[in-house]
Amino acid sequence: MQTARLEGYIYLVGFALCIPAANWLLGHAGTVCPPNSPCLIPVAPSIMAPSGVPMIGLALVLRDLVQRRLGARWAIGAILAGAALSAALAPPALVVASSVAFLLSELVDFAIYTPLQRRRLVLAVVASGLVGLVIDSVLFLQLAFGNLDFLPGQILGKAWVVLLSIPIIWWLRTWDQRRGVNAV
Repeated sequence: MQTARLEGYIYLVGFALCIPAANWLLGHAGTVCPPNSPCLIPVAPSIMAPSGVPMIGLALVLRDLVQRRLGARWAIGAILAGAALSAALAPPALVVASSVAFLLSELVDFAIYTPLQRRRLVLAVVASGLVGLVIDSVLFLQLAFGNLDFLPGQILGKAWVVLLSIPIIWWLRTWDQRRGVNAV
């Protein structure tokens, strides 16, 4: 099952890249970049979100896949490394918000995903991702900006990514069954 392990490392690299990508996007890319505010993207008609939002939604899904391929220890290590990376790469004003929100949301994601994933993979990814994204959104916005003005956009933007992952997770589960690959 070397292929499955290689897939796990690919998911791990993708997970690690989500953090600097999200932080970079916040300050550099969006349909609008107001002064002293994060760059914003539309996530629904009349609903805007900080531009790093899709990357955090993706991180929640990739962390689950790291755990599926490499195991719980790798997943916990990835969460801790991700929080440290987030603290190291976030703009100074966002260090605490970024690292605390990331760490706590990923740990909750882990706690929900772990008992569900062997029997109900799609449910595990969706349930853990949705709970994790709400926690990440509330903590990040409150700690970074002292308000929840962008909360609907944050939640909706991350939820889109989690929901768009469903067909991929479904396919991955089916592909694993055909290859005889089990979760670690």
